[in-house]
Amino acid sequence: MGKTKRDEKQYWLLKTEPGEWSWEDQASNGGISKWDGVKNHQALNHLKSARLHDLCFFYHSGAKSRSVVGVVSVVREWYEDDAGAGAVDVKAVGEMWRAVDLKEMKGELGNSNKGFALFRQPRLSVVPVPEDVWEKICEMGGGYEGDGVSVANEDEDDQKV
Repeated sequence: MGKTKRDEKQYWLLKTEPGEWSWEDQASNGGISKWDGVKNHQALNHLKSARLHDLCFFYHSGAKSRSVVGVVSVVREWYEDDAGAGAVDVKAVGEMWRAVDLKEMKGELGNSNKGFALFRQPRLSVVPVPEDVWEKICEMGGGYEGDGVSVANEDEDDQKV
């Protein structure tokens, strides 16, 4: 049995205004929250496509800063709550070692990645992230807590001293 499209990990970017729901809010209470309130039809379809264990960039949008600040994982796929609204549940995985600003992403990815939905449709609150873009943004931010990569590199650096 080969891998199906359903088995492949997907990557997403979830936007939030830090004044409404910040990384600090997400990281508290065990890091689990319901991701709801998405109104745009296309963004809703993206959210409905998110599967268990998919990884999502936690993106602060707003006037002061537009940047990837952390990573969450889907821990419950699309469901309708008692109010009839839909949501997925996400859990904080870890904060980016360094936030990656939108301008920096456009500088690094802009010319080679016009297909990245964040650049094409900047108002969507949920967008897919191609795997190569995911990897590049992680590299730009030095990884994130809990990625299993950055900690290993840090340990190696400590041993060299």
